[in-house]
Amino acid sequence: MTRAIPFPDRDDDALLALIRAVRETGYGFTTVTPATHARVNTRPANAEARALRDVFGWSRLFRPGLLPDGLVGLMEAAGALTREGDLLRAGIRLSSLDGELFAHSAYPPSAADAVFFGPDTVRFVGAVLEHLAGRARPVRRAIDIGCGSGAAGITVAKRASGAAVTLVDINPAALRAAGVNARLAGTDGVDLRRSDLLCGVDGDFDLIVSNPPFMVDAAGRAYRHGGGPLGAGLSLKVVEAAADRLAPGGSLVLFTGAAIVAGDDPFREAAGETCDRAGLDWTYREFDPDAYGEELDDPAYAAAERIALVVLTATRP
Repeated sequence: MTRAIPFPDRDDDALLALIRAVRETGYGFTTVTPATHARVNTRPANAEARALRDVFGWSRLFRPGLLPDGLVGLMEAAGALTREGDLLRAGIRLSSLDGELFAHSAYPPSAADAVFFGPDTVRFVGAVLEHLAGRARPVRRAIDIGCGSGAAGITVAKRASGAAVTLVDINPAALRAAGVNARLAGTDGVDLRRSDLLCGVDGDFDLIVSNPPFMVDAAGRAYRHGGGPLGAGLSLKVVEAAADRLAPGGSLVLFTGAAIVAGDDPFREAAGETCDRAGLDWTYREFDPDAYGEELDDPAYAAAERIALVVLTATRP
């Protein structure tokens, strides 16, 4: 079996041509969680692809001849095609969000530097859109920390005309994907930087958005492992970094997960203390009180009773 790469790095123009060709077919796909993906793909009838969505959405093996030769040629030119014996597989997935297609890693996202996109991406973008809709001040300088596919930052750039929008990630594969997705969405002006949190960028921001990894992941995958207590380490670092770099009137919108222990939320307590010390006004809500229940089987979560998805919004007065 050919090892799947996290994201093609051969020719961005060829990759753009491929995705545009797929888009012209009317393709659309809602990407599910890896757990759901595994369940659906293991059904006997789904062993091989029978349609375009099976190839670029469900990452199923397909036989030569299923797709037009021109499309397969574009996949080959873009480095987005792998061969497994007599069968082929797409080296990317394409997901629908906000009227766009976003390219990210093929299933399964098992590589340490996989570029993840899933239901949490949709929830995160929804939280950012909600903030933008209720925001009184214009966005002039924004940054998406740990941008992954770039979905949130691109969403901001589409709506904040003239704003300087920066997408940062420590993962080069994520920055490649974000760059391609920005071009696809017509937001070519976003600035792409490799950076650990805000270390690689200067100045203050009036909008910081982030959906950091928040799981305890034994494999240490960059898109999944949050580190620290119950996976909250990176989320807390984002709050700390933002507290130092928000301009007057600037806001942080953080979408993350929080492990609940004996009815208490240790992440909320720690993040709130950081916001209070920095003089920030903040709100916190549970978006979903019970997500990723299968993770509770991991001994690392022995003390947790549930994992909630939460939104923290912190604003400098």
